[in-house]
Amino acid sequence: MVRRYRADPVAAGAVERIVRAALRGPSAGFSQGLRLVVVTDHERRRAVAEICGEADHVARGRPPWLSLAPVHIVVGVRPDDYRERYAEADKATSVSPDDWATPFWWVDAGAALMLLLLAAVDEGLGAGVLQIADPDRLRALLDIPADVEPVCLVTIGHPEGDGGPRGSATRGRRPVEESVRWIS
Repeated sequence: MVRRYRADPVAAGAVERIVRAALRGPSAGFSQGLRLVVVTDHERRRAVAEICGEADHVARGRPPWLSLAPVHIVVGVRPDDYRERYAEADKATSVSPDDWATPFWWVDAGAALMLLLLAAVDEGLGAGVLQIADPDRLRALLDIPADVEPVCLVTIGHPEGDGGPRGSATRGRRPVEESVRWIS
């Protein structure tokens, strides 16, 4: 996760390839409920940074990073796409998407998020992810329809230095044995 970016702009072609990669991800029933909002305008990115709490980040002694990232992508989902798809004859079951133990629009958003991150790396860029502190304000700022749920914000740009968040290098990864259980 990158938290420090250089001021260099990201080529429009790279952003297009990153977005297209995210749209190639799976979706339950091929519902295609993913919605992306790409923000490259400087003033809008500053407003997004304010909505997402960059001031709190800076108040903790960290440098600003949201407002400096040259590209913001809001990952969102439209649950009604799933409801509509699963009401069609070839998908209709006795279980409504509203009754799923895990709403697959969240799973699909996670798959798209991973594709965005990997595509950014493939373009030689860095990316960071954060929760959207105030989805309603963000929705208003970016004219996101009321039936679209903003999931997270992805920042993309050229990393400055190692670009990483503090502490990640010293924490390290858990041993595989703590995370994976094999049953043969």
